[in-house]
Amino acid sequence: MRFFIVILILFIQLSAKEYYAKAEPYEILNVSSNVSAEVLYTDTAHQGKILGKKPYIVMDDKLDKIELHSVETKISAVQKTLEHNLKMGQNYQQIIDMKQANFDRIKELKIKSSVEKDREYFDLISSRNSFLSIQKEIESLTIQLGDLKLRRSQLQKSIADKHLSAPGFVLYQLTVKPSAFVNPGTLLAQIADVRKAKLTLYLSAEEAQQAQSKKIYLNGQKSLYKINRLWKIADASKLSSYRAEILIAPPGQFSQLMKVEFK
Repeated sequence: MRFFIVILILFIQLSAKEYYAKAEPYEILNVSSNVSAEVLYTDTAHQGKILGKKPYIVMDDKLDKIELHSVETKISAVQKTLEHNLKMGQNYQQIIDMKQANFDRIKELKIKSSVEKDREYFDLISSRNSFLSIQKEIESLTIQLGDLKLRRSQLQKSIADKHLSAPGFVLYQLTVKPSAFVNPGTLLAQIADVRKAKLTLYLSAEEAQQAQSKKIYLNGQKSLYKINRLWKIADASKLSSYRAEILIAPPGQFSQLMKVEFK
């Protein structure tokens, strides 16, 4: 019986195919500019290092900040004017209600002349027209306020887009230098997500069918990792092989070759 168990273990170990993969950053991102601006600063000292909250690229935002201050001032002024007009509108509505009630009371009175009735009616119509003018002004101010708030959001985004930061990412490469003028779409840098790592394998058709039900061994040690992604279509460059990705904790040093086995 023991002999049978030993033979079985040896068979399993011999049948387990070995794969080798490099522990690479989970993702390497190309960072392109969203704006047209002059580059003022690049953090060359942090290339190859993990970034903090400090921006690694800063672009000129002086005019944006000046315009933003102007827009904020206009928003404050328009809001106050709008509040005044809303109060005036409420007051005019009360006046109209009172004049309407007064006109309704006298329009059937025979003791009131037609001239007096017409005067009351025209006064009511005049108040209504004044109220409509205020309503029109309120609508115009509301549209103006919306446009100003949209412009404020655009400027805030433009300023944010000129101060690039990526806490927890590695600054893999800078592709611009200070004094360069960039346009939207210009490649600025590459950053790497090293908060986790991935192993990319190319499995045979048979292994691809069985791998997800097997335990994964890394460098001979049993792990709790599973295949996170398995392509169902054979790889175009590696015929009859199926790409698989395993996400693992970040190693002490990336790009090291690791032995992967499925048992």
